[in-house]
Amino acid sequence: MKHIGFLSFGHWTPHSSSQTRSAADALLQSIDLAVAAEELGADGAYFRVHHFARQLASPFPLLAAVGARTSRIEIGTGVIDMRYENPAYMVEDAGAADLISGGRLQLGISRGSPEQVIDGWRHFGHEPRDGESDADMARRHAARFLELLEGEGFAEPNPRPMFPNPPGLLRIEPWPEGLRERIWWGAGTRATAEWTARQGMNLMSSTLLTEDTGVPFHELQAEQIQRFRDAWKEAGHAREPRVSVSRSIFPITDDRDNAYFGLERFSSDQVGNLEGGTARFGKTYAGEIDEIVEDLAADTAIAAADTLLLTVPNQLGVDYNAHVVENVVKHVAPALGWR
Repeated sequence: MKHIGFLSFGHWTPHSSSQTRSAADALLQSIDLAVAAEELGADGAYFRVHHFARQLASPFPLLAAVGARTSRIEIGTGVIDMRYENPAYMVEDAGAADLISGGRLQLGISRGSPEQVIDGWRHFGHEPRDGESDADMARRHAARFLELLEGEGFAEPNPRPMFPNPPGLLRIEPWPEGLRERIWWGAGTRATAEWTARQGMNLMSSTLLTEDTGVPFHELQAEQIQRFRDAWKEAGHAREPRVSVSRSIFPITDDRDNAYFGLERFSSDQVGNLEGGTARFGKTYAGEIDEIVEDLAADTAIAAADTLLLTVPNQLGVDYNAHVVENVVKHVAPALGWR
């Protein structure tokens, strides 16, 4: 394990028990938590993207702000739903955020998750082509996005432009050099992981898989990772890929931890139904530090990945979530070989 970051869903709700009661709270606290995580020595700040929900949505203003307030950590998404995206405009937004951060952007993209509304992408002006599913549309948008990130000129310049043009066909500007190698695909199955490798994207795997073979979650996820690495090697890509996994990890070190997560000591994998199919959900790791270290050391998927993303309960506030991150990076991760 080389990198540790946090992953926030950015929930907000106007309830007295929540420390994050508005969209402004969610955004500003996300920036503050990223700053705190960098000060604590963590490696990354990642944010989930959901539309039509009281959660973080449009990611690039947030990523740019985090990039301006930090200097070292990676900043990214986990994941952007490509059904909703205009690939060309996305390149512009990503390019600006990447330049503001000094090339620290790590963009997780995917088909997306179950939605708040029916066919929400239609409200953003996107329609699948004839014979195409919404998942196919997402992959088509992703393919165009990746193509544009190559930086090749494709647009014919106006012979009478307002400003002088460089010679040849024009590309989208600002172009973020190197970002093509920092794109991840959120894969929920072993087959999708193999497809991800063939596209030359890094693999982002979360706390659920949309398939189940009866083995523990971490073993199924480790198999997914191995299949990804095998497909990557077979595809002949020159660089080494990156792989991230997400986990809910809560060391019990004080009364607050025990009140919030004490009962999670008895957590286990869950098998349920998601979008009409079987899915396996990973357990929460909660307990004394030595107990968590022992449990995580047996997690074969963490051992197979290079990046661990800690899912944080953002509505408990910046101070508490910084406390969780600190406990993991200072007391748990070093025992697992980090740094």
